[in-house]
Amino acid sequence: MNRPLRVNYDVVVVGAGPAGLNAALILGRCCRSVLLCDEGKPRNAAASKLHGFLSRDGIEPLELLRLGRGELAAYDARILDAEVVSARCLSDEAPHGYPTAFEVTLGDGQRFTSRKLLLATGLQDELPSLEGLRRYYGRGVYHCPYCDGWEHRGGSLVAYGRGGSALALALSLRTWSERVTLCTAGSRLSREDRLRLERSGIGLRQEPVVRLEGSEREDLLQRVVFERGAPLGCDAFFFSTRRAQHSALPLALGCELDDKGEIRTQEKQKTGVPGLYLAGDADGDVQFAIVAAGEGASAAVAINLELQAEDERAAYGRAEA
Repeated sequence: MNRPLRVNYDVVVVGAGPAGLNAALILGRCCRSVLLCDEGKPRNAAASKLHGFLSRDGIEPLELLRLGRGELAAYDARILDAEVVSARCLSDEAPHGYPTAFEVTLGDGQRFTSRKLLLATGLQDELPSLEGLRRYYGRGVYHCPYCDGWEHRGGSLVAYGRGGSALALALSLRTWSERVTLCTAGSRLSREDRLRLERSGIGLRQEPVVRLEGSEREDLLQRVVFERGAPLGCDAFFFSTRRAQHSALPLALGCELDDKGEIRTQEKQKTGVPGLYLAGDADGDVQFAIVAAGEGASAAVAINLELQAEDERAAYGRAEA
């Protein structure tokens, strides 16, 4: 018979973006002990500003994270700047009266145990392999018009990608400007799709894109260069490509993916794996920082309610004994 282990924390949170930080804040205010681990690779690292976050619109993304970390100092929340390289369920070894336990292993070999585990590991964007794109990423090249469309409203906007998602992106960009062009990376559109673009006043370039160019001094995007034909001046270049899970932990722990490659979650950010929760972009909900923070709060409340119920059952068991 396995000897029940002694857990280090009530909850380990993996990922210190808005979802993880807000979850840790709520859990700390519930008098829970929390370990927050983060490898320091936020999805929006290239962005100069973060938008759509009430009271913090236009803040630098890293500044938001700094403020969030500072607020956790008042609570029983420890932050480690380290990657969690593996995690496993230890439910068979959970303390008496508690149904779940987890162990996480960091890159330096340290191991920590907890009663519950929250993954806030997010997504990573697949950047198009175009010359110059990484140089202008966050300075004219973006993936989300809700985040960056306002700053380029009325300007010359480009939607780049293949298939229905690129077409949808081009149509969406009409909200911010009447001057929109869809670049299909060499792929051809159906007659019906071309008619939709024409009706909406959206230009079409189907030649392969060679590179992106811009000003040398300010490092700002200025034009799209094609394999053939004249370059296209643009103020902002939005791309539609695939996203992938930033971490292998959700799948390793038994989470399920939907047909878009995003983690299936249930009510209150439960994953279907007992004791395991997930919040933030990884579940494919509206991918705003403020929504991620809200999911973190929702998960934290659900975790605390679960811990309360377990504490009550454990106390009842001890009383009966």
